[in-house]
Amino acid sequence: IAPVEREREREKTKTDLEKMMASNASSTMTTMVFRPTVSNSSSVVASSSASSSSSAAGRRSPIMQNNKFSNNNDEKNRILNRRRREKRITRGNLAVNNAITRPEIDWSKLGFGLTETESMYIAECTIDGQWKVGSIHPYGNISVSPSAAVLNYGQGIFEGMKAFRTPEDEIVTFRPDENAKRFAEGAGRMSMPPVPKDIFEDAVKKVISANRDYVPPVGVGSLYIRPLLIGTGAILGLGPAPSYTFLIYVSPVASYFKGGQLSPIDLIVEEDYHRAAPGGTGSTKCVGNYSPVLKVQLQAKKEGFSDVIYLDAKENKYIEEVSSCNFFVVKGKTIATPALEGTILPGITRKSIIELARDKGYTVEERKVGLDEVLSADECFCTGTAVVVVPVGSVTHRGKKTVFCDGKIGATGQMLYDELTGIQQGRLKDTKGWIEHVPKDYHL
Repeated sequence: IAPVEREREREKTKTDLEKMMASNASSTMTTMVFRPTVSNSSSVVASSSASSSSSAAGRRSPIMQNNKFSNNNDEKNRILNRRRREKRITRGNLAVNNAITRPEIDWSKLGFGLTETESMYIAECTIDGQWKVGSIHPYGNISVSPSAAVLNYGQGIFEGMKAFRTPEDEIVTFRPDENAKRFAEGAGRMSMPPVPKDIFEDAVKKVISANRDYVPPVGVGSLYIRPLLIGTGAILGLGPAPSYTFLIYVSPVASYFKGGQLSPIDLIVEEDYHRAAPGGTGSTKCVGNYSPVLKVQLQAKKEGFSDVIYLDAKENKYIEEVSSCNFFVVKGKTIATPALEGTILPGITRKSIIELARDKGYTVEERKVGLDEVLSADECFCTGTAVVVVPVGSVTHRGKKTVFCDGKIGATGQMLYDELTGIQQGRLKDTKGWIEHVPKDYHL
């Protein structure tokens, strides 16, 4: 915002404050409460009430009756929040509006749907320029040109991360340096300017700090963090976008699959469609990799399965991935998982589980894993930022269902889940340097 506009903003805020003070003195109050809808929708619920008499006050909702001003600071914060909700922020070719404020969330009903939060992070860069530190903005819709490269040619990548609340009420995030590294590698694959590691990690901590109130209580869930790098510059012919936007938004989440975090999932093997092919973008978290899996995933869910296992595109007999997570097979004290050969996403949870398993005395092999090996395994499980560690209850291939551990979680999966989440949530000592603490008010 230009200096003149900032001065006008301050003057208007000052005037609003003076009016509010006078209103309070005459016992006249106008209150507006904004509440985020905890669902997969993007709507915002607004309630308003104005009263100048006891009869009008009786018509106010309980929330509004309790929403009284206690001191000048409360009044100032309320007006500043309202002004922030109302103003429109325009940066380059991207506009942000419709911000919302603090949450009223029923944590017991939390799932893996979108809950809009208060703030997001935005930075911009031209293709021949350098990234600069961005800033926190009210969460809201964005607008881009219809000819933006991300809309026309899918030039975009994203990441998945989480922040946790510890028993000491500290906020931490898990291995952000690894996400920064993968994000930069993905940018290179998609011909976009990589976001420097220091800017990426700083941005992640700022957006977590700004949305601290949305981090669920210990053991209830986590704050899912979604960094995006998208070509927002307008372009008609096929080519890299002239400009890019680095954006991070967050949402509190709980279990990814229905039934709860450690409920075993039922998978079906897909033999006609493939997730990725050699020489493609299977190892990149690019936006175009995920919609193609929906066709078979939705059909599988109609048939009662949780998700789909994909085979390799070359020989159609080796396990690659489930739609959004890595796959592991357990046989005795040996754990096998498909090797990273360009078609499989190098999961950060995958990498962490491999290290934890080796620490516990398991032999972990990264290699080709045949379907026959899966069907004869003692135990199978999947890993990912969203799913954490989830047991595989059964695998169905050509109509034949193979059940593992009587449809319950196996001992190995349970142990690794406990170790991983114990470190993430601060219940176990972090001896590996995986946890990054987020100071309170870091974004200010």
